[in-house]
Parts: sequence; C-alpha cells; structure tokens
Amino acid sequence: MHNTADKTKTAWRPLRRFAPGAALLLISFAAAHGQSKELPANTRFFIPEPPSGAVQQVESLLKQGELKNALLITAMETVPQAVWLTSGTPSEVSATVTSTLREAAFERAVPMLVIYNIPGRDCGSYSAGGAENTADYETWINAIAAAIGGQKVVIVLEPDALADLPSDCGYNLPAATVAQLTADRYTQINYAVTTLETESQTLVYMDAGNSHWQAVPIMAQRLVQAGIQQAQGFFTNVSNFNLNDYESTYDTWVSECIAFGNDPEQGGWRLGNYSYCASQYYSPYGTVNPDDISTWVYTDEWYTANMGTAVPTTHFVIDTSRSGQGPLDASIYANAPYNQPTSVVQTLTNGSWCNPPARGLGTHPTANTGVSLLDAYLWVKTPGESDGTCDAAGGARAWDYADYTQPGWPMDAADQALFDPLWGLDDPIAGAWFPQQALDLAQRANPALLP
Repeated sequence: MHNTADKTKTAWRPLRRFAPGAALLLISFAAAHGQSKELPANTRFFIPEPPSGAVQQVESLLKQGELKNALLITAMETVPQAVWLTSGTPSEVSATVTSTLREAAFERAVPMLVIYNIPGRDCGSYSAGGAENTADYETWINAIAAAIGGQKVVIVLEPDALADLPSDCGYNLPAATVAQLTADRYTQINYAVTTLETESQTLVYMDAGNSHWQAVPIMAQRLVQAGIQQAQGFFTNVSNFNLNDYESTYDTWVSECIAFGNDPEQGGWRLGNYSYCASQYYSPYGTVNPDDISTWVYTDEWYTANMGTAVPTTHFVIDTSRSGQGPLDASIYANAPYNQPTSVVQTLTNGSWCNPPARGLGTHPTANTGVSLLDAYLWVKTPGESDGTCDAAGGARAWDYADYTQPGWPMDAADQALFDPLWGLDDPIAGAWFPQQALDLAQRANPALLP
C-alpha cells in the first residue's frame, strides 16, 4: 500500500553539490539555535531529490515535445515531500538519515522521515516486508535515533501499523499466535516512540489510519495503548485520498476521545472508556454517514454534550499528497459506457485505496493550518509511486469484460486477473514509478501546480 522504493540520487539540482564541511556547519548552527518542540506556522519543509522515475519521465516528455506536462512533473517535484526509510541494515539507514539531514540543513528546512519497517508490514500484502523481529526492529530504530541527534525532524511512524494490527489481518494462524503478534506490535511502537522522542526536536506522529477506516473509539484506544502520551501526536490519510475537512474533523474527534477517556472528573467513570465516544459511524444524536460530512454534526453534538472539563491536547498532521479531488466514487462504473454489475462496483469501492485514477495532488505542505490541533498538512506518500499491482488477483479490482472492454485489453482470464481496467494497463509494483498516475495527479492538482 505504501512507498517501498528508495530515492535515487540525481543531478536534478546542481545546488546540491556543496562542500560537506559547509553542510556540517549548517547542522551545527541548527543544533545550537534549536527551536522549541513545535512546528511554527512559517516552518520550511525539506524538498528531497526526486525519484529517478520522475527524472526519466520529464526527459521523455521533453523529447516528445510535451513541454507543459514536463513542467507539471517538475513542479510536482519542487514541493516538499517525505523521505521513506523502509529497509536496510542499521548502518545503512543511519547513513540515509545522515545524508538527508545534511541536505535539509543546507536548505535550512525541516525534513519529514517516514519510518516504515515494522515486522509484518502491510499484513504481507503489496508492501510486505519489515524487520524480522522485535529485537532487529529496536536496533534499527536505535540507529535512526542516533543519526538524528539534536536536529529538528518530523517522524511519521509506521503507516498502517495501528489501524491495521496483526489482529486485523485475517491471518490463518492460531489465536494465541495472532495475539502475541499484536502484543509485539504495541511493544515495537512504544519502543520507537520512547526512543525517538528522547531528543528535544524530534516530533513523532503515530498512525491513526484515516477517516474512512477504524472508528474513533477504536483508534483512540489503540493510540493510548501504543504510547501517544509520549508522542507529539498522530497522523492520518497517509497514501489515501480523503478531503481535508473529513480528516481534520475525524482527527479532532480522536483527540477529543483521548481526552475524554483520560478525564478523572465525576469519580473517574470516563477513565479508559474510549468505547463511549461517538464516531464517523455512530452517534446517539442522529444517523451518521461516513461518506456525508453534513451528517457529522450529530457526532459533534455528542462531544459538545459529553466532554465535561476534558480538553483535547493531542495534535495531528494530515497527508494531502493525493487528496486534491477527494476519494474515488466507484459507482460511476455502474453507468454507461461501463455498465458494471453491483458486485464489481463493490469490489472497486473496497479497492479504491489502490491507484485510483483522476484524484489530483492536494494542499501543499504547510504548518500554517489555522486549526489549533492540526500541526501541518504534509505530502507523506510520494505522489507518482504506485500503491501496488492493483488487480483482480490481489482483490483490489474486479471487472466484467463482457459488459465493457477496449481494443488491446486482455482476452485471456489469466491476463485479465493481472490487469487494472481503471487504468487500462498492468500497474507497476508498490513503490515503482507510475508515469500515467504521476501525470494525472499533476494535471488534476488542487491547488493547480502551474498558473
């Protein structure tokens, strides 16, 4: 589901060719003149080197005379984005962190690092991988923490790790084994938070899924169990497409639910009872539809009536890298010319997280959000990199080719199982560059990339 490709260094920006000594001086300056543990509204976020796929696509577009499209991809790569740490030995990941911090110091910018190496990552799906065990993972985290030192860094810690626990994966394993894997997951996240937050300028945000996934009470309880009190906050919408108002409202409820469940007033009856909280799926004040934010007023009413003296203090950040046009409405494929049956549309809806077309880049990274608990909008997912081979074989797609097909589409059932009819091609593997999607995101960006 997420980015598993390493960034390839290029000569994209000649200004990156600076003397190591100058960079070290900048790092020393940043450490000596450290900011407080917050993200001021004028925070400048780091722009990493672009993926090699982006560079190759720009070169190809220029050769074809498609200047505007080449400019769109170039503009996309001048927006601050996260650097993903997904594998490697402790010494290798340490070297990656060190070089990233050096480049960020040269830009006088705050880097965003995504740590994505939890054991059992992505339930063994498209982005499977991760450390072999808890001990290896802790050693890997230690290396990252040591490399960061006192420099200011935003950490997005293990996307999906809490919203998609081992107990959610549907493993065909004994119950006791799944329970142990889940307990280990909490141990791993707790260790990472505690270790990384030791430094005064490391801001760690933990996984809270997104507004169309786990209910507010479930996510609040999991965050508390995983150590949210030691973290800067949590993040949502990584590699997803939900609009900002849905995410910020959901995130505010999660923060309120955490405060509610930690409120000792009236004899402490609220303590630990996160399950009492209303959510995007339920409120006793009226019917709530997770797809219709106008109905969320009923959940707002619950929090207004029940918070008492509890005050939410848990902060959050939101991934806006691909949310410019909101989530895919797969019901369009029930209409002409596609005429797909209900069962197909439902499968497409369930798989709408996976390379949906016609989405668009979203709000550019900024810490000037105007929302007190919302620390920043960030581009966490690398736009243009595939979510995986979204096809019928993996369960993310279905299609009735008797109802709709195009010349050149596969006729053989085996080939159709590996085909993505929404794009009309075989999708690249997770983390690989997806040029068609990259250009589509740039063309549909909201706000627009070019005047």
